[in-house]
Order: sequence, then C-alpha cells, then structure tokens
Amino acid sequence: MATIKDVAVRAQVSTTTVSHVINNTRKVNDANRARVEDAMRDLDFHPNALARSLRSGSSKTIGLIIPDIANLFFAEAARYIEDYGKNAGYSVILCNADNNPQKEASYVQVLIEKMVDGIIFISSGDSAHNIKKLQSNNIPVVFADRDVQDQPVDTVMVNNQQGGKLATEHLIQLGHRRIACISGPVGIRVSIQRMHAFHNTMKEHGMSVPVAYCTEGDFGFESGERCMRQMLARGARPTAVFVGNDMMAFGAIRAIEDAGMHVPDDISIIGFDDIPLAKTYSPPLTTIAQPIKKLAKSSVDLLVKRINKKNVHNMPEDYQRVVLDVKLVERKSCRKVAA
Repeated sequence: MATIKDVAVRAQVSTTTVSHVINNTRKVNDANRARVEDAMRDLDFHPNALARSLRSGSSKTIGLIIPDIANLFFAEAARYIEDYGKNAGYSVILCNADNNPQKEASYVQVLIEKMVDGIIFISSGDSAHNIKKLQSNNIPVVFADRDVQDQPVDTVMVNNQQGGKLATEHLIQLGHRRIACISGPVGIRVSIQRMHAFHNTMKEHGMSVPVAYCTEGDFGFESGERCMRQMLARGARPTAVFVGNDMMAFGAIRAIEDAGMHVPDDISIIGFDDIPLAKTYSPPLTTIAQPIKKLAKSSVDLLVKRINKKNVHNMPEDYQRVVLDVKLVERKSCRKVAA
C-alpha cells in the first residue's frame, strides 16, 4: 500500500507539499500540484480519512437516521439527502432505526464514535435525550419531517395541518359525508397534526366522525390493511377514507379489494406523501404531495450551515424552523358521490 512518502518520491516533492495538496492547507503551484495528483493516481494512493479528520477536526461525513427504510417515503428522502450531501462535499452514513427507540439511540452513539460532522434526524418518537446527547458532544443536528417545537434544534417539515385540511375538503367537495380516518402513530406529532386537521375540517363543515371511523396505524402497509379490515369488520362503511400516508393507503386499498369492494366505486381513498408508487398503483392514488426534494435540500443546507458555524450552543432563537407547503394531487382513487 502506497504511503505519502511514496507519493512525494514519485512526484519529486516534499511530503509537506503532498500534505498541502491533499488537505488544501496552503497554495501549491500548478506544476507541483499536477505532479502530486498524477503520482497519487499512478500509485492508487488514498489518504487515510480518519487521520485527516483527526488533523482537520472534520470527517466530511454526516449521519442520517430514518425510522423505516421499507417506507418508500423515507427511502426517497434518504436518496435525495445523499445526493445533496455529496454535492456539499459530505458522505452520508445511513442508519435505519426500524421504529425502535433503542436502536435509534444506539445509532446516535455509533455516529458520535464515527465523529460525524452532523446528523439529519427523522425520529420515530420522542428524541429529547438524543438531542441533548448530540449537543453535549458538540454535534449539530437537524430534524427533518418531524415537529419538535419544544427542543432547541433546527427543523425542516411540511405543513401537515394544511395537508390534512386539503385532503378532507377535497373529499367533502366530492360529496362525501361519511368520511373515516386512518392516522399514523399518535405518539408522533406529524400524525396528530394531520388527524386534528381532519377532525377540525369535518367540524367546520358541521359533520361528526363516529368512533368506529377512526383507527391508528404505524405508517406501514400492513397497518393500513389491518386498520381498514377492522373498520369494515365493525360494520363501519364510510364512502371515503383519509389515510395518514401513502403506504397505509395502499394497505387500505388491498383490504377493500379483499372484501369484494372496489376503490373508488365503493370507497374513495386519499393518502399523504406522493411517493413515486402513488402514480402507478392501481388505482393511481389521489394524495397530498410533500416536496421531498425541497425537504431534503433544506435539511442538508441547514446542517451544513450549522456545521460551518462551529458552535451548536447558540441561543434557541437562532435555530431555524422551516415549514414547507404541500399540495393536492388528484388521480383516480377518489370519486364524486351524490350529496
């Protein structure tokens, strides 16, 4: 394995000059830089990333903790975060917590030990302890797609109240009056915000929501299927259902089809996220579109900005809260009914 000394001999320069080329710590004339780069390429020399991070105080890596890689929304968000991170000069270490708080906490410790420069966190629940632990280790953190108003941390999220209202009003405008709701986990604030927007909008239009019309899933396909089956088994037969995310909406459609009914002829379904599969599912899903690319870019930009400040102990008012608008995407899973 080639060493920095081998590169210096090959390029006919000092090891100090090679170090300056690698770390960009001092201007090196073009001829010497070219010889060093040629020598590194010829010898297949790769600088030791750990040694460089110890010298520079930066590993040029960021951690990304997500709740569930099987959920296509998080998979797509991870892809864009990796793209934007690379464009900013950072490698991304992906950690899948499987909606497990203990696993999430263990990944926080792993990323601290890896000396990452910062972390983008899509939490699966209450993460106050993890935030404190990261800040005590002087590691900047940005929360994405999660509302943590009571914590001193940068956040990037979408307007979930706006989305819940848009979805519910769309169904009402189509003539639906018996509208049910399958929410995400009630321990996660984004689920609560979408569900509250649904109930508030129904109330604004003078409509009540029977208890049998409300069930709680976990954002996964199987839970959407289970919730819809439970609803139908209780004798609840809504004409439309607002589902807290697209993956659960797909599960709800499966349960309806398995019960011998059809979407949207018997029951209309509207989701939330607009993941790529939504447009190709059968039927194509009407949904509330989150701006995933913008969410990813804003998260990376905020984290890089915080990293560059070299200080995560600013006053709370210095932290930024970015809220992105959502929009309704109409496809074929909802139909108009007679009022």
